[in-house]
Amino acid sequence: MKNSFEGQIAMVTGAASGLGFVVAKRLYNEGVKLVMIDQNEEELHQAALQLPGTNALFAMDVSNEQLVKQAVAAAVTALGAIDILVNCAGITGITAVKSHEAATADVQKVFNINFFGSWYTSKYVLPHMLANNYGRILHFASIAGKEGNAGMLAYSASKAAVIGMTKVQGKEYADTGITVNALAPAVIRTALVDAMPADQVKYMTDKIPMKRCGTIGEVADIATYIVSPRNSFTTGFVFDLSGGRATY
Repeated sequence: MKNSFEGQIAMVTGAASGLGFVVAKRLYNEGVKLVMIDQNEEELHQAALQLPGTNALFAMDVSNEQLVKQAVAAAVTALGAIDILVNCAGITGITAVKSHEAATADVQKVFNINFFGSWYTSKYVLPHMLANNYGRILHFASIAGKEGNAGMLAYSASKAAVIGMTKVQGKEYADTGITVNALAPAVIRTALVDAMPADQVKYMTDKIPMKRCGTIGEVADIATYIVSPRNSFTTGFVFDLSGGRATY
């Protein structure tokens, strides 16, 4: 059993910005060696400059299975292992459309990144974790995957699929030293939220019993615990980060 993050290697998708970068930075500060993946090459390199010594960068689309397979193989060859996988890469797709108006191509695109991207990375990382009898996988889901947001069929359904996968994988690898969990945030206070009209933010936060958005620090805190050696007896679980909005 590993007792700390010392010497551990984490692969983080969507790591160039947003919550992916927040989690990557926190793990970096804990001494974890980073493998950062993001579709935006320029933002990825800019993010890496803020985390000197980042060990591997892959500018790629996580919905491309062959690229994911190659990236995992290259990272393991270079660094020897992947102890932690955090899947933050995701898109909302076209929103404010009812189900019968949703474009098939858009729904498929959202599923390809949000669900298949998370499955591909875990599919190719898991054999290496099994070989080491240790691993921590965190899939970012959403409150939308639990409750369903009207006008967001693609996003809500894809995050529900991520939750289902988490429960399956948690059971499948429960006796191997590997934990697989998900995190379901509500609205998190980011630059994107700060740029929204005040009445829009109020509409979103009014659904949250705490009457506020979550903070990026709170995301980093709980994500870091989930992928830490201390989280050794919780798997297949969806951690709440909704200020009381979801209680199941």
